[in-house]
Amino acid sequence: MFYNKSIRILGKGKTAAALKEKFTNSTWYDDSDFNLYDKNNHDLTIVSPGIPPYNDMVKNSNNICSDYDLFFPKMPLSIWITGTNGKTTTTQMTQHLLESYNSEYGGNIGIPLCDMNTKNKIWILETSSFTLHYTNKAYPNVFILLPISEDHITWHGSFEEYRNAKLKPLSMMKDGQVAIVPEHFKDVETKAFLITYKDSNDLASKFSIDINKINFKEPFLLDALLAIATQKILFDKIDYEKINTFKVDKHKVEEFKDKNQNLWVDDSKATNIDATINALKAYQNKKIYLILGGDDKGAKLEPLFEELKKYNVELFNIGKNTKRLNVLSKDYNIKHNECNFLKNAVEKIKEKIDTNSLGMLSPAAASLDQYSSYVQRGEEFKNLVKI
Repeated sequence: MFYNKSIRILGKGKTAAALKEKFTNSTWYDDSDFNLYDKNNHDLTIVSPGIPPYNDMVKNSNNICSDYDLFFPKMPLSIWITGTNGKTTTTQMTQHLLESYNSEYGGNIGIPLCDMNTKNKIWILETSSFTLHYTNKAYPNVFILLPISEDHITWHGSFEEYRNAKLKPLSMMKDGQVAIVPEHFKDVETKAFLITYKDSNDLASKFSIDINKINFKEPFLLDALLAIATQKILFDKIDYEKINTFKVDKHKVEEFKDKNQNLWVDDSKATNIDATINALKAYQNKKIYLILGGDDKGAKLEPLFEELKKYNVELFNIGKNTKRLNVLSKDYNIKHNECNFLKNAVEKIKEKIDTNSLGMLSPAAASLDQYSSYVQRGEEFKNLVKI
């Protein structure tokens, strides 16, 4: 074991459980154990990503770091991928392209970081803003940043803090390392070689990638381009054939048809407004019956409604923020239906949909107000459509 001193672990989720199993001399806590918590202890304290900085255990800890910091001395060449939307798909696509180079992916998805194989040559890490908030020493060899928009405001306290967490690795990177970031961040201070992009076309141009040879459309086109750019940076290769064999996960702009051949789109994974805005772009020429709503986590929704004005759209509002969506719909003069629940929304859309329109679940909100996950929400949506 490369670290044999006593450590403390805050939280008892997936990351914490994996750490506890690996470090048998560790102690772990959650809020139910707070009465046993030694506030004067100076042991290295690993915070699970889900625990916010305002938690009492965090505020009473003296030597905090992330699992990235803990394993940094043993980390092989690493690619960190973050952003508000698309980081999971970009991570999976990058692994798809690099698996023949002895790569492994994990972090925020798949394998917990502490269970990843240090003998592999490359680690591809989907990296959350939560982890980055607690990371103070570790940094990547290649940093991929997708666009940033409002998300997790409750956890971070403000959009500025959320953005700062996403940008944090840039301040710690060294000469010879590479970062690809949206052009908005072109003036950020970093020692890394900085490559910026305006959009997919700009990114493709900078890396001499032929978009016409890629089978994906937005929002997945940008994900594919970032994965290809990473392969080109490391191995000076563009593998169009390989990227085109990648299969996108369910519940991400997933198209299917009902028994009458009407088009429906399951985009339950769209848990913030930026994801919904990006998903809509592929259907600009269609009448869209859009299901919105859930737990919006305190985000500003006005930018979404500004975008919705550009579309031929009718809204079907559900979930915890139904009333808020109704008010905004009226303010922006967008036709809407107060449905409260997904079943009601689907039933109403079935009365309207035809082959010149589509029914779409792209909620711009988390699912936990009414569901156990976005997966359960998406599966219920598809089942309701097929009834």
